[in-house]
Amino acid sequence: MIENSMIRRMFASVAVVLGLLLTPAIMPVPAKAVTVNINIGSNLNSGRRISCAQGERLLRYRGFRDIRRIDCRGRYFAYRGWRGGSRFEITVRSSDGRVVNMRRIRR
Repeated sequence: MIENSMIRRMFASVAVVLGLLLTPAIMPVPAKAVTVNINIGSNLNSGRRISCAQGERLLRYRGFRDIRRIDCRGRYFAYRGWRGGSRFEITVRSSDGRVVNMRRIRR
């Protein structure tokens, strides 16, 4: 009985070693840069109403950072944020999340 369990362990060990040797090494996948275009007329929320906080979050998802809410009253929300080394002011329509104005303020 002892011999059978030792033989099983030995076969299990050999199977694990062969499995590891025959498995190809996983090579890392090179990173790819993702660019997200956003222009006047871009729709941020598939035509649905947005809140001021949602507008800020949607701009962040599109590559802007350090976003500041300038004006969140009325029909249009205004934000300022950095993207690619430049500062932008973006105006978004609250009723459908569409970008109605975007201008670079400075580099």
